[in-house]
Amino acid sequence: MLLINCPWCGLREEVEFSCGGEAHIVRPLDPAALNDEQWADYVFMRKNTKGDQNEQWYHSGGCRRWFNAERNTVTYQFGQTYKPGEPMPGEES
Repeated sequence: MLLINCPWCGLREEVEFSCGGEAHIVRPLDPAALNDEQWADYVFMRKNTKGDQNEQWYHSGGCRRWFNAERNTVTYQFGQTYKPGEPMPGEES
């Protein structure tokens, strides 16, 4: 069983979590001003990185909080996890 480190609860089994996709997607300041192509780009286009990627995860079977995690999309191994609003690992504060 794969263990995921929730920043609030600690290590838990993967069945307690749901993936919310790529992290750090910036919402447009004025969504109503976007044309269809720009809106589709915001909603659907993601990096889909092969290798290390930052993702949003939801601890649905535990504290019910969102957090961010580094995950390798090839090996499925998790690196660091961090709370929303904290800088990505490797970024300066």
